[in-house]
Amino acid sequence: MFEMLAAPMAACLALAGINCYFGLHIVSRGVIFVDLALAQVAALGATLALLAGFEPASPQAYAAALAATLVGAALFAFGRFRDEAVPQEAIIGIVYAVGAAAAILVLDRAPHGGEAMRNMLIGSVLYVTWPEVLKIVLIYAAVGLLHYFLRKPFLLISTDIAEARRRGLSIRAWDFLFYATFGVVVTSSVQIAGVLMVFSYLVVPAVCAVLFCRGVPARLLAGWAVGGIVSFAGVALSAWGDLPTGAAVVAAFGAALILAAAARAVIVRVRSAAARGPAGGPG
Repeated sequence: MFEMLAAPMAACLALAGINCYFGLHIVSRGVIFVDLALAQVAALGATLALLAGFEPASPQAYAAALAATLVGAALFAFGRFRDEAVPQEAIIGIVYAVGAAAAILVLDRAPHGGEAMRNMLIGSVLYVTWPEVLKIVLIYAAVGLLHYFLRKPFLLISTDIAEARRRGLSIRAWDFLFYATFGVVVTSSVQIAGVLMVFSYLVVPAVCAVLFCRGVPARLLAGWAVGGIVSFAGVALSAWGDLPTGAAVVAAFGAALILAAAARAVIVRVRSAAARGPAGGPG
């Protein structure tokens, strides 16, 4: 049993590592659903390759998904209006809706379209192999290294865009690079984990970290801890209950977020009571 789950567990830890980092940026930017939109655009590219006769796991399907994702990255980067006349979330929502509708239309003409749609949503991480794990780890490491060297402009744009403009940064150029590298991660992730699981890894650890920590390093460490613990819990639940691994991990993330929110509420209440002091005391 352990040998069968070792590769999926390693893949989940890799997903937690890179997606928690991007999740902190996404939460700071307030574009929570950009992952779903990019994943849907990647799925559209993959379905077009499927319709053309290529296998879902083929290099051609990956290339088509990546090309579609880069188009989505350009739309998000150049669809950011300086005066925010149109919120970026509106552009993201439109891209998601159109991408989803187009994918459904394509899958309606593709062989085994229903099965392909299901795999895109929940993935097949249980069947991931060690070569596939190595491939995504190398991709994530390359993206992570690039972001490490360019962390200052990326972080400044995510946390204080007005200051980034004051310093003369080309927001659209940096945004395109950010979303393009994020698209590479999303394309690689969706192939093995599906849209819903990737979204959970992106958002839930970052939100849990923001609830309890301040500062990027502390939030990053907290998010990695949440992602790792939930990965183990989700995969173990899947093995114990003979459940779909992707769905089990997503459900575990949902439970983790509920627990984190409850713990945060208790901490706030205790601190508030302590600040007021003992009932009837001096003050």
